[in-house]
Amino acid sequence: MSNTKAILALLRSRADGDDDAFFSIALQIAAAEARQGRRSTAEELRQEIEKARASKSKGAAVPIPFASPRGSLEGLLEMREPRYKFKDVVLNERLVSRFDDVLRQQRRRDWLREHGKTPSRRLLFVGPPGSGKTMSAEAVAGELHLPLFIIRLEGLITRYMGDTAVKLRLIFDETAKRRGVYLFDEFDAVGGQRTAANDVAEMRRVLNSFLQFMEEGNSTDSVIICSTNHPSLLDRALLRRYDQVLEFDAPTSEQIKQLIVANTQPMRILKADWKSLVHSAEGLSQSEIARAADDAVKMAILDERKSITTDDIVTRLQDRHSMRTAFLDLEGN
Repeated sequence: MSNTKAILALLRSRADGDDDAFFSIALQIAAAEARQGRRSTAEELRQEIEKARASKSKGAAVPIPFASPRGSLEGLLEMREPRYKFKDVVLNERLVSRFDDVLRQQRRRDWLREHGKTPSRRLLFVGPPGSGKTMSAEAVAGELHLPLFIIRLEGLITRYMGDTAVKLRLIFDETAKRRGVYLFDEFDAVGGQRTAANDVAEMRRVLNSFLQFMEEGNSTDSVIICSTNHPSLLDRALLRRYDQVLEFDAPTSEQIKQLIVANTQPMRILKADWKSLVHSAEGLSQSEIARAADDAVKMAILDERKSITTDDIVTRLQDRHSMRTAFLDLEGN
């Protein structure tokens, strides 16, 4: 693009109020400068563009609600405005580093595309229930200032031949039209192995359609996240479709401490016995530990206390263990 054409395109995008086009053209100019050897100028341009983008995203004093899905998508997608960022999620350093890579690529996707590359956007989350998978998906949306769309499997999977694949097509078409984070939770219901003994021809067709749709390009770079508690059930062909496979683990001793501290705020824990707290929390998921701490705080509020004790939290953690045991007993009957 010549300098004159670039300036004209910038002015038109500004007049139209198209910020995405404006920043994209500006990045093209920076990339052209870099190709001509003027790297310091290119870097200065890129930094100013990033500053302008950041200030633009903070500009609205009143949050503008995202538009909820309508028409044929209603009942397939549940829109959720993200409540979390990664400062709210307790993850190990390895996972934090990998998420940082994904977010950096997404934030600078125009720059990558100028160099013929596309950002990572197809992610598979693997881990036990309550290990932070859904919360992390919401945090990705929060960090990127995008809506989170949760695919409702009860609306997606039907008994009518071909209907599920048609609905999948609608969802993937929406990812290409509306930039967002799209979460397929409990994904093994869709991505189960095609050779499974209890498989039927219709679900094989659904999986084949999903594999095909995942290969398609996407100009919006919408993030597609599939989450599962049972990776062994997934079809092996899925693995090469993902840009990143992120494994979530049960919380470590240090993460247990972080979870309890984060979820007992603003209460103060009197003479916290961390050895006892960590021992009582072992075997529980992130969400179970967070809820136990939250329950301890609620009881203190109702008792009109301004602090909680180690015993308060230990009691609630033991309650969570009892709930888990009772649930397992029900499954065994």
